[in-house]
Amino acid sequence: MSDKTLNEVVLRPRFTFEKNSNNEDLLSLFDEVKKEQSDFIVSRIDNHVFLKLPKNKQHFWSPQLHLEIDEINKNTSKIHGLFGPNPTVWTMFMFFHFIVVCLFLGFGAWAYSNWSLETSYAIQISLMFFMVILWVVLYFVGQMGKKVGMDDMHLLHRFMRDTLRH
Repeated sequence: MSDKTLNEVVLRPRFTFEKNSNNEDLLSLFDEVKKEQSDFIVSRIDNHVFLKLPKNKQHFWSPQLHLEIDEINKNTSKIHGLFGPNPTVWTMFMFFHFIVVCLFLGFGAWAYSNWSLETSYAIQISLMFFMVILWVVLYFVGQMGKKVGMDDMHLLHRFMRDTLRH
Protein backbone atom coordinates (compact mmCIF):
# COMPACT_ATOMS: atom_id res chain seq x y z
CA MET A 1 0.00 0.00 0.00
CA SER A 2 1.51 3.34 -0.99
CA ASP A 3 1.98 6.30 1.33
CA LYS A 4 -0.36 8.22 -0.95
CA THR A 5 -3.22 5.84 -0.13
CA LEU A 6 -2.57 6.07 3.59
CA ASN A 7 -2.30 9.86 3.76
CA GLU A 8 -5.19 10.92 1.55
CA VAL A 9 -8.59 11.73 2.97
CA VAL A 10 -10.33 8.73 1.41
CA LEU A 11 -13.44 7.07 2.75
CA ARG A 12 -12.73 3.71 1.16
CA PRO A 13 -9.07 3.36 0.04
CA ARG A 14 -8.55 1.72 -3.37
CA PHE A 15 -5.60 0.34 -5.27
CA THR A 16 -4.98 -1.26 -8.65
CA PHE A 17 -2.04 -3.22 -10.01
CA GLU A 18 -1.21 -5.78 -12.67
CA LYS A 19 0.20 -9.25 -12.13
CA ASN A 20 1.87 -11.46 -14.73
CA SER A 21 -0.43 -14.44 -14.16
CA ASN A 22 -3.70 -15.73 -15.49
CA ASN A 23 -6.64 -14.51 -13.40
CA GLU A 24 -7.91 -18.06 -12.81
CA ASP A 25 -4.49 -19.03 -11.42
CA LEU A 26 -4.59 -16.07 -9.04
CA LEU A 27 -8.15 -16.84 -7.97
CA SER A 28 -7.21 -20.47 -7.31
CA LEU A 29 -4.41 -19.26 -5.00
CA PHE A 30 -7.08 -17.76 -2.75
CA ASP A 31 -9.11 -20.97 -2.92
CA GLU A 32 -6.05 -22.93 -1.79
CA VAL A 33 -5.00 -20.55 0.97
CA LYS A 34 -8.57 -20.57 2.29
CA LYS A 35 -8.14 -24.26 3.17
CA GLU A 36 -4.59 -23.93 4.56
CA GLN A 37 -5.03 -21.18 7.15
CA SER A 38 -7.53 -19.88 9.70
CA ASP A 39 -6.18 -16.36 10.34
CA PHE A 40 -8.41 -14.82 7.67
CA ILE A 41 -11.82 -15.51 6.17
CA VAL A 42 -11.55 -15.85 2.39
CA SER A 43 -14.72 -15.78 0.30
CA ARG A 44 -14.84 -15.98 -3.46
CA ILE A 45 -17.66 -15.25 -5.89
CA ASP A 46 -16.67 -15.46 -9.56
CA ASN A 47 -13.67 -13.12 -9.95
CA HIS A 48 -14.33 -11.34 -6.63
CA VAL A 49 -12.42 -12.24 -3.47
CA PHE A 50 -13.38 -10.93 -0.02
CA LEU A 51 -10.84 -11.02 2.81
CA LYS A 52 -11.91 -10.50 6.42
CA LEU A 53 -10.67 -11.20 9.89
CA PRO A 54 -12.32 -14.07 11.78
CA LYS A 55 -15.26 -13.13 14.02
CA ASN A 56 -13.23 -13.55 17.22
CA LYS A 57 -10.70 -10.93 16.00
CA GLN A 58 -13.21 -8.47 14.58
CA HIS A 59 -14.33 -5.27 16.24
CA PHE A 60 -16.91 -2.68 15.20
CA TRP A 61 -14.41 -0.89 12.93
CA SER A 62 -12.84 -3.99 11.36
CA PRO A 63 -12.30 -3.50 7.62
CA GLN A 64 -12.60 -6.00 4.82
CA LEU A 65 -10.69 -6.13 1.56
CA HIS A 66 -12.60 -6.69 -1.67
CA LEU A 67 -10.47 -7.81 -4.62
CA GLU A 68 -11.62 -8.02 -8.21
CA ILE A 69 -9.21 -10.00 -10.37
CA ASP A 70 -9.80 -9.39 -14.07
CA GLU A 71 -8.11 -10.97 -17.05
CA ILE A 72 -6.26 -8.56 -19.34
CA ASN A 73 -4.91 -11.37 -21.52
CA LYS A 74 -3.97 -15.02 -20.98
CA ASN A 75 -0.81 -14.12 -19.03
CA THR A 76 -1.75 -10.84 -17.31
CA SER A 77 -4.37 -9.89 -14.77
CA LYS A 78 -5.48 -6.61 -13.28
CA ILE A 79 -6.29 -6.57 -9.57
CA HIS A 80 -8.60 -3.91 -8.16
CA GLY A 81 -8.63 -3.66 -4.36
CA LEU A 82 -11.09 -1.79 -2.17
CA PHE A 83 -10.86 -1.50 1.60
CA GLY A 84 -14.11 -0.84 3.33
CA PRO A 85 -15.90 -1.33 6.60
CA ASN A 86 -18.24 -4.17 7.29
CA PRO A 87 -21.19 -3.58 4.90
CA THR A 88 -23.57 -3.25 7.87
CA VAL A 89 -21.45 -0.47 9.38
CA TRP A 90 -21.15 1.27 5.98
CA THR A 91 -24.94 1.12 5.48
CA MET A 92 -25.54 2.47 8.98
CA PHE A 93 -23.21 5.43 8.39
CA MET A 94 -24.78 6.21 5.01
CA PHE A 95 -28.23 6.03 6.65
CA PHE A 96 -27.13 8.49 9.37
CA HIS A 97 -25.76 10.87 6.72
CA PHE A 98 -29.02 10.58 4.75
CA ILE A 99 -31.13 11.33 7.86
CA VAL A 100 -28.98 14.37 8.74
CA VAL A 101 -29.28 15.76 5.18
CA CYS A 102 -33.06 15.19 5.12
CA LEU A 103 -33.47 16.90 8.50
CA PHE A 104 -31.29 19.80 7.33
CA LEU A 105 -33.48 20.25 4.24
CA GLY A 106 -36.67 19.87 6.29
CA PHE A 107 -35.56 22.48 8.81
CA GLY A 108 -34.54 24.72 5.90
CA ALA A 109 -38.02 24.44 4.34
CA TRP A 110 -39.60 25.10 7.74
CA ALA A 111 -37.34 28.16 8.24
CA TYR A 112 -38.24 29.47 4.76
CA SER A 113 -41.93 28.95 5.50
CA ASN A 114 -41.68 30.89 8.78
CA TRP A 115 -39.64 33.61 7.04
CA SER A 116 -42.34 33.88 4.34
CA LEU A 117 -45.01 34.17 7.04
CA GLU A 118 -42.87 36.77 8.82
CA THR A 119 -42.71 34.71 12.02
CA SER A 120 -39.65 33.70 14.03
CA TYR A 121 -37.36 31.17 12.36
CA ALA A 122 -34.41 31.24 14.79
CA ILE A 123 -35.15 27.74 16.10
CA GLN A 124 -35.14 26.27 12.59
CA ILE A 125 -31.85 28.01 11.70
CA SER A 126 -30.36 26.72 14.97
CA LEU A 127 -31.49 23.19 14.13
CA MET A 128 -29.97 23.51 10.64
CA PHE A 129 -26.69 24.61 12.22
CA PHE A 130 -26.91 21.64 14.60
CA MET A 131 -27.35 19.28 11.59
CA VAL A 132 -24.16 20.71 10.04
CA ILE A 133 -22.31 20.08 13.30
CA LEU A 134 -23.75 16.57 13.50
CA TRP A 135 -22.64 15.90 9.91
CA VAL A 136 -19.08 17.03 10.74
CA VAL A 137 -19.11 14.83 13.86
CA LEU A 138 -20.21 11.83 11.74
CA TYR A 139 -17.34 12.50 9.34
CA PHE A 140 -14.76 12.60 12.14
CA VAL A 141 -16.20 9.49 13.81
CA GLY A 142 -15.81 7.70 10.47
CA GLN A 143 -12.21 8.92 10.17
CA MET A 144 -11.51 7.77 13.73
CA GLY A 145 -12.96 4.35 12.89
CA LYS A 146 -10.73 4.13 9.84
CA LYS A 147 -7.68 4.88 11.99
CA VAL A 148 -8.73 2.21 14.50
CA GLY A 149 -8.97 -0.31 11.65
CA MET A 150 -5.67 0.73 10.01
CA ASP A 151 -3.64 -2.10 11.56
CA ASP A 152 -6.22 -4.59 10.30
CA MET A 153 -6.00 -3.03 6.83
CA HIS A 154 -2.25 -3.64 6.85
CA LEU A 155 -2.80 -7.28 7.92
CA LEU A 156 -5.30 -7.85 5.11
CA HIS A 157 -3.03 -6.17 2.56
CA ARG A 158 -0.01 -8.21 3.68
CA PHE A 159 -2.06 -11.44 3.50
CA MET A 160 -3.19 -10.57 -0.03
CA ARG A 161 0.36 -9.71 -1.11
CA ASP A 162 1.79 -12.92 0.41
CA THR A 163 -0.92 -15.04 -1.21
CA LEU A 164 -0.26 -13.55 -4.64
CA ARG A 165 3.51 -14.18 -4.35
CA HIS A 166 3.05 -17.99 -4.48
